[in-house]
Amino acid sequence: MTTRTIGIIMHGVTGRMGYRQHLVRSVLAIRDEGGVLMPDGTRVQLEPLLVGRNAAKLEEIATRHGLEHWTTDLDAALADPRWDVFADFAVTSARAGAIRKAIAAGKAVYTEKPTAETSAEALELAQAAHDAGVPNGVVHDKLYLPGLRKLRGLIDSGFFGRVLSVRGEFGYWVFEGDWQAAQRPSWNYRKEDGGGIVVDMFPHWNYVLEQLFGRVESVYARAVTHIEQRSDEQGRPYAATADDAAYGVFDLAGGVTAQINSSWAVRVDRDELVEFQVDGTLGSAVVGLFGCRIQPRTATPKPVWNPDLRDERDYRGQWLEVPDEDFGNGFRAQWEDFVRDLVSGRPHRYDLLSGARGVALAEAGLRSSDEGRRIDLPELGLRTPAEPRLQAETVSA
Repeated sequence: MTTRTIGIIMHGVTGRMGYRQHLVRSVLAIRDEGGVLMPDGTRVQLEPLLVGRNAAKLEEIATRHGLEHWTTDLDAALADPRWDVFADFAVTSARAGAIRKAIAAGKAVYTEKPTAETSAEALELAQAAHDAGVPNGVVHDKLYLPGLRKLRGLIDSGFFGRVLSVRGEFGYWVFEGDWQAAQRPSWNYRKEDGGGIVVDMFPHWNYVLEQLFGRVESVYARAVTHIEQRSDEQGRPYAATADDAAYGVFDLAGGVTAQINSSWAVRVDRDELVEFQVDGTLGSAVVGLFGCRIQPRTATPKPVWNPDLRDERDYRGQWLEVPDEDFGNGFRAQWEDFVRDLVSGRPHRYDLLSGARGVALAEAGLRSSDEGRRIDLPELGLRTPAEPRLQAETVSA
């Protein structure tokens, strides 16, 4: 059996997502199980280099997991030919600059989202990677979750008939940090540090909607800061300047209407922290991270509105549960897809251009909230060398 090794610069592994989902549950899990299996039987092993600003934390993580390579010098890591891929999970405000350096160094790029702070910059990164011939991918983890993979199967089977609408509810109560420690870092609630639920979640909603139902053509959104003061990790009060809730309506290509509420100031009355209801002419489904319940047209009950009598029907009991499958960890599954595409020389379908569309939706959502109107989203594309540069206002609209 042939084995090859790919060196991966992992930038930002001291953060929650970088450490837990990308290092431990993806790269190290793949490494511990012998690497990524290719169709020809080759095993592709992953060798991580941990990169960050805090030497003590990096050394502690490396020691804990028996890893040999770590450094605080990103430039030196990018200049080292042993490392083939630059993977970024650091704070959003530093992402574009790091990716730009990686592209210049000829490294393949795999990154969290949002890929940049503005759609113009995100599109610039996609163009730079295209011009340099650099393979690239953006984390689209929600599409790899068991619930959404079941949903994809229903769509592909024609279960819904014509899809009419999508309704999503996401969120939970993030404690303010005074009497109960917050579950998310304080920078998430400071606009000046790149925080806000729109810039965090709208890139997710963009790829979920466009990959499952159709391109987002317009958005009407209301972004709100419900909790105006929070306490940081040291217990110090600070002004929460970023939006912690957003209520959006999205018009999709093909006539589907989607509405998604996102909030860090909501108490959960759902089976899961995120749920989507999809209604079609032939059936409906409610999906979460893992679960998927369906109600086909032929088994749809006939409710009758009567406000004078208590309704004793068990509506939730009238849905069927789609059986579980062993899909595994969604972050790991996309890592494996990215590695297979990289080794095979194929473009990864979830690339920096897809990431730019997500940033554009977040920008449009904030603009919609500020201006109190619906915002149309133009199609974003990459220019060939002979084409003129797109106008800035077109990119950021």
